[in-house]
Amino acid sequence: MHSLSLNGQSALITGGARRIGAAISRHLHAAGMNLSLHYHRSATEAQALAAELNAQRPASVQLLSADLRHTAGLAAVVHNSLDRWGRLDVLINNASSFYPTPLAEATEAQWDDLLASNLKAPFFLAQAAAPALRQYGGSLINLVDIHAERPRSGHPIYSAAKAGLVTLTRALALELQPAVRVNAIAPGAILWAENADSPATQQAILDRIPLGRRGDPDDIARAVVFLIRDGTYINGQVLAVDGGRSVSM
Repeated sequence: MHSLSLNGQSALITGGARRIGAAISRHLHAAGMNLSLHYHRSATEAQALAAELNAQRPASVQLLSADLRHTAGLAAVVHNSLDRWGRLDVLINNASSFYPTPLAEATEAQWDDLLASNLKAPFFLAQAAAPALRQYGGSLINLVDIHAERPRSGHPIYSAAKAGLVTLTRALALELQPAVRVNAIAPGAILWAENADSPATQQAILDRIPLGRRGDPDDIARAVVFLIRDGTYINGQVLAVDGGRSVSM
């Protein structure tokens, strides 16, 4: 049996300009999809990636700039994607904030920020995208975290936000049935955090991974393509892409 073709379909990817988001963008583009790449502060990276992909296939990528913490602007992000491509087949909620919030030091502003980017924005983007995803029998993928199941020390707010997104994934699978499949991917150690993780911490993490190595953004991107193109009977699930770390945490 052949995989379904993604040629001519469109995807909206939040945080699609760098790190894991950029890998997802490249893989979906290579599979034939037209892309709406959302970015917030990464304008330089977004413009470079759009130029790279549009050079491969002209007029196949557009950029959308927005602060996803501002809920009032989320519907416009979806509508701009629809206006450009005339359809929306996939929404990928990849954008995320991540930093430590130890209990004794955490602030309400940090709570609001982490919940907004990791949980609130994915919900309201899904709400705005739901009619189009239903129309085209599309799919929705949320990027969660293995720490949604087993919280990371010093990161209670982030861990709680990602746990909420896991539950939201399952809830949306019910809300959007039967036309739209909703799944999540939980990365393990793929890229080291930009603002944390000393070499000793990194090595301690690697020591708990049965495969004995860090993953690669392409590992996540391939899982995304699989869920969209091949996993047509997978719904309401969380796929851990972590080298087995979640079984040894």
